[in-house]
Amino acid sequence: MRQLSDSNSALGFSESMVAPRLAFALSLFAVVSCSLAQEQSATSISREVKDVFERSAKAVVKIHGTDEHSDFFGTGFFVDPTGTIMTSYAVGGDAGNFSIEFEGKKYPARAVLADVHSGLALLKVDLATPALPIGKSDQLEVATPVITIGYPLDLPKTPSFGMIAGFDRKYLGGYFSTTHLRVNLPTQRGESGAPVLNLKGEVVGILMSSLENNSSCYALPIDAAEKIRGDFVRFGQARHGWVGANVSEAKTEVEGSRAEVTEILSPPAAEGGIKPGDILLQVGRTKVRQPEDVIDASFFITAGDTVPITVRRGNETLRFNIQADSHPASKAYLAAPPSSSNRAIPLNLQSAPDRTP
Repeated sequence: MRQLSDSNSALGFSESMVAPRLAFALSLFAVVSCSLAQEQSATSISREVKDVFERSAKAVVKIHGTDEHSDFFGTGFFVDPTGTIMTSYAVGGDAGNFSIEFEGKKYPARAVLADVHSGLALLKVDLATPALPIGKSDQLEVATPVITIGYPLDLPKTPSFGMIAGFDRKYLGGYFSTTHLRVNLPTQRGESGAPVLNLKGEVVGILMSSLENNSSCYALPIDAAEKIRGDFVRFGQARHGWVGANVSEAKTEVEGSRAEVTEILSPPAAEGGIKPGDILLQVGRTKVRQPEDVIDASFFITAGDTVPITVRRGNETLRFNIQADSHPASKAYLAAPPSSSNRAIPLNLQSAPDRTP
């Protein structure tokens, strides 16, 4: 009986023929596997977006209003079960005769807060309502996936999917009142005030402004919006505070900070013990590393509250508790209200940063 010493030879293949075919088969398998994985990933994301939309859409409403020019519409969402609606100042700030569309019906609404500094407005309807859960915008990172739900171009309630593209304090030379979320999803007229949601369905931002070709947008972080809503709950209005110390860039870095106090502008800072030449290390919960960090630190100061401030003076680290005063510009922040031509999603910018905590 003839013995078969090589199985490849018995089948009529040599090793030189098997190797290339095996490599091709493995390569083809890898391509197919990768394609299937991508398809499964896309299906999974689509399923998550659909799930968030189905759970959250009931708390998103269409807002109608009238200003001196014309009728307009925008988007808002319920933040508590008593009918409080968050939206943008562009929608709820400089208008009247508000109504909302909710569960197929129209209801009258009234403005209870319009804060041009933050770009936030609050409306109220006398109804028991659903509410969107509030998330944490400080936990977001670049490339975090997000969803918006709004009413673009007078169309039905519509979801959009994108991701966080950046965290910006300024745009084209203008400064926001606090760091804004840059989101790479397209926006249209009617979507101003829409919630920006994470994949848990939690609100992490409010759509405020669009970029030039509507391919991306800016959103106010929900942590900033909640600061303003907290002021309203406590005082019935937004209470922007300050300590009154002007800050510029120091020549040298001290304990990681280059934010040097250069001028004392009001009694809180002077009476609290802050002096020119102090290096700011922390204001409230915000760590300070450069003068522009004061923009975010200042935003979260509430007039009347005690603000813990840490400075470096010479070889000493000092901590002060200073009672914040009302910001002298709190009634005249930023620009004039938006005109009807850009009411949809305007940019809300200052020409120069406010570096005065």
